[in-house]
Amino acid sequence: MIHNVIVAPKPLKPMAEKRSADVQSTGETPMPNPGHAWWHLILHTKGSWLHGDPRGFRSRNHRIHSNGDYKNLPPDGEHQRLYDHQESQLKNAIIIPDHLLPTLGQRLHSKCIQTDTQVLAISVGSSHAHLLVQYLNQYEHAQNFAAKLKQAASHAVRNELAGSIWARGGKPILIQDRQHQQKVFHYILEHASTGDWT
Repeated sequence: MIHNVIVAPKPLKPMAEKRSADVQSTGETPMPNPGHAWWHLILHTKGSWLHGDPRGFRSRNHRIHSNGDYKNLPPDGEHQRLYDHQESQLKNAIIIPDHLLPTLGQRLHSKCIQTDTQVLAISVGSSHAHLLVQYLNQYEHAQNFAAKLKQAASHAVRNELAGSIWARGGKPILIQDRQHQQKVFHYILEHASTGDWT
């Protein structure tokens, strides 16, 4: 069940209130302000997506990568030995317990508010989080903002999950147009059907 739909962190004016209602009912979302872009940020927990993963993977700077991705799976066993090695070396894979999902979701939301970043949707599951945010339109800035979100969220649950809970890196996805924006918006909220916090 969807707990809440997170929209516009600033106090809403009458026109913005109508826009927020449109977002919730139809997925129609505003285009970005000048100098900004909409980004789909995906945060993975440590150990949730290893090199050699059957769902596809890319190492840093694409030095090693699979011939496919999670939508178009690579050939069976393509990097099985690499995956087995990575898994054998893994000591501290992070699985977020259900009772911490609201804490993480609320902290991600509050960090967006603190940085004056508009957020249209958030979901948090046991091994990943998704956000649809408006941020500066340079890739490096979006990457840095994702790192700040990870830091803030890890700090919020430090009493139960010590240290950073998120994997390094990550690739912010630039939203190309309104259709892409709506697709990501609904994709994130649909995570509620699998028990994620949204």
